[in-house]
Amino acid sequence: MGLAITTLDEKSMSQFFYIHDENPQARLINQAVAILKQGGVIVYPTDSGYALGCMIGEKNAMTRMARIRQIENDTNFSLMCRDLSELANFARVDNQAYRLLKSCMPGPYTFIFKATKEVPRRLQCDKKRTIGIRVPNNIIALALLEALGEPMMTTSLVMPNEQFAESDPEHIRDILDHLVDGIIHGGYLPENQTTVIDMSEDEMVILRHGAGDTSAFE
Repeated sequence: MGLAITTLDEKSMSQFFYIHDENPQARLINQAVAILKQGGVIVYPTDSGYALGCMIGEKNAMTRMARIRQIENDTNFSLMCRDLSELANFARVDNQAYRLLKSCMPGPYTFIFKATKEVPRRLQCDKKRTIGIRVPNNIIALALLEALGEPMMTTSLVMPNEQFAESDPEHIRDILDHLVDGIIHGGYLPENQTTVIDMSEDEMVILRHGAGDTSAFE
């Protein structure tokens, strides 16, 4: 489980990493981070299936991610953060909202807040100037974010005409080997969706019921 396997084809080169889901190998984590810092796109595990990720501000990488999912706008992207300490840089969060988040994160939630000026305009929902924020309860994802040292732009790897994010890394390799720069095999994951909660206005709104418990928000 400690090998980084590089696969080659006539169109592209994609690296396939077997990373331990409880004790991620630092060397392989750093190799995946290097792909991100070079402007690449990776597939990585979260607490709600696999996701696509790239560095903030990498417009070409975001375009590739949108093309894979066949989505035309940027409202399906979120910032994946390593902990709540990064929230204030990107989202306008009051004390009440922060206390609620602290009680349930890391976890399978996507929270929508008003974006700060630190968030590139292209990443915000056009009308409301909002941004989705996640803190994943997944050891590999958190190790990636720790090594990266900043949040990652992300979108769940939900393929066209599918309801849930991809959960089988071998299948992901079969369908995306030509289209991404790195794929992390972090185990076979349950088919879960995040719970999506809009906290951008005075009243909280549950936009989607998913794996995250909503009792604290109702």
